[in-house]
This record gives sequence, C-alpha cells and structure tokens, in this order.
Amino acid sequence: MKTYRLSYNFLFIALTLFSMVSAKKVATKNFPYPFEIDSLALYEHVRYLSELQPARSVRNPGSLLKAITYIESRFAESGVGSRRQSFRVEDSEYHNIVAVINPSQTPIIVLGAHYDVCNKTPGADDNASGVAGIIELAGVLHRYRDSIPYQVQLVAYANEEPPFFRSPWMGSYIHAKSLVDSGQKVEFMASLEMIGYFTEEPRSQDYPSFLLKPFYPSTGNFIAVISNYSSGSIRKKARNAIRRYASISCRSISAPGFVPGIDMSDHLSYWKHGIKAIMITDTSFFRNKNYHTLFDTIETLNFSKMKEVVKGIAAFVLTYGK
Repeated sequence: MKTYRLSYNFLFIALTLFSMVSAKKVATKNFPYPFEIDSLALYEHVRYLSELQPARSVRNPGSLLKAITYIESRFAESGVGSRRQSFRVEDSEYHNIVAVINPSQTPIIVLGAHYDVCNKTPGADDNASGVAGIIELAGVLHRYRDSIPYQVQLVAYANEEPPFFRSPWMGSYIHAKSLVDSGQKVEFMASLEMIGYFTEEPRSQDYPSFLLKPFYPSTGNFIAVISNYSSGSIRKKARNAIRRYASISCRSISAPGFVPGIDMSDHLSYWKHGIKAIMITDTSFFRNKNYHTLFDTIETLNFSKMKEVVKGIAAFVLTYGK
C-alpha cells in the first residue's frame, strides 16, 4: 500500500506540473494604475531591520519592539493607520502590526510577512524583504484604495520562526483565528516569504523533488507563487498578474502539503483555518544558501528584482476580480 500511495502522490505532482507548464503566458497590456515601487525605500527598510542589534528574535524583545515601532511609523507615513494585535505566550507579550485599507469593505484580502528572525541571524531575505514589501504595498494600495472593492489588511507577524513555527502561537495563527472567530469573510491571504534573493549563476536553483527539475529553471532568477490545491485559483491569478505587469519571471505550483517547502511560512496558519492562501517567495533555502545563517545580509539581495516582485503583487491586488 505504501508503494501505491507514493506513486499516486507523484502522479498528482506530475499532473499538476503538466497543467502549470502547459498554461499559456498572458500577453502584456497597459496597466491602468500608474505607480513605481521605490527600490531605495525597499533597501532602507531591509537595512534598518537587518542591522538591528541584537537580532530581532524572541530572545531579544527590545529589538522586536524597535522593529515594531519602525513598521508602525512607515505605515503611518503611507497614510495607513495600524494597530497592534497583542497576545501572550507564557510570560511574554508579542504583537502583530495590522494596517487596514478600506476598513468598511468586505471581504478581506490579507497580505502578510513575519518580522522576527531565527536566532542571531540578520534576516535580510528572511524576512526583512517581505516586511519591506508590505510597507511599500501599503502606500500604493492606499493611493488607489477607491479602486479596490475589498478591505486589505497588511500584517507584520510575530513568531513565525522557531520555537513557535507550526504552533498556535505563531502571529499568523493568532490573526487567522481572530478573523474566523469574528465571522469575517476572507477572500485570500498572500504570504511574502523571502522575496529578495536572485542569482544568474547556473545550477543555482534546487527543488524538493527530482520530479520538479524537468519543468522548472535551473537558475534562481525567478519569483515563485505556491499554493495547496484548494488555493490554486488564487495562485493562478497572482502568477498571471505578476507576469503581465512586472518585469520578472514568475513560476508557480499547486501541490499537496507533504511536498517539502510548500507550507513553510505564515500561509500555513490560514490553511489550518480553511482560508485560501498562497506564498510568494524566492524559494528560500532551495536557492538562498544564506538561509538561517549569519550571511543572510543586505548585500546579497537584488533590489531591482525585488521591486518588480512588489509591483506585481500590487498589480495582483489592484486588478483582482476585475
């Protein structure tokens, strides 16, 4: 039975990849919302967060508070109000920062990224890059808020990294549960998880299974959109918007949770609560060998490509449902 089940799962992956690869690319067309993402602003956000000393981990509440204050101030500069969603784990208090655009609208779109790091690492890619993305998205989406028929919540999460990963004490789990418990309708969630590392080095891209290699590039110069099967329609819309409106290669896959790397970020918390969710990522340790090391520094990131990722995500939200 184990052999049959393994073959069945591999068949599902192969069929998923075939349908993904055979999909036609969407032709570029004019974008009705003129804006540019500032790569220098992205750089400054990553620089501040990644250079905090000591590192912004659960062991250093002072640095976490500095990160929180910085994120709140940048949201405020964008004209978007924010609040702290506070919760306690044993004797410590942690905070999500929730910025809301169109608070009277429903349903809700959630864009999230965690601001904590693993141990003593600088966490430039993991995940100051994602936080920088949601900060800049706040400004763009606020500017065009009247064109968005949704409430948009931009959330900077606590506690994605160990020792809280996969636990009910992840900030994203707390946020997802609060939405469900209050009966709010959520259209989807998108997790920005490591969006800054790109390379033109041959054979720089790895994959969780040898079955993926024939279908994907061997060079790590693309952004990926990843989902489970139930969130596949959201994945496709995100992929198409990024391809259509941003100057960066985008690949995507819907796959079951047992595939390594598929569920390794805050979108997992929303899947656990029955909410459609995707991850937008540079593929983490399958490309970036600085992952969870002291070498995850700002000098390793590509901000010209990162700004295109953020532009594509903004376009995805602005054109969603239209």
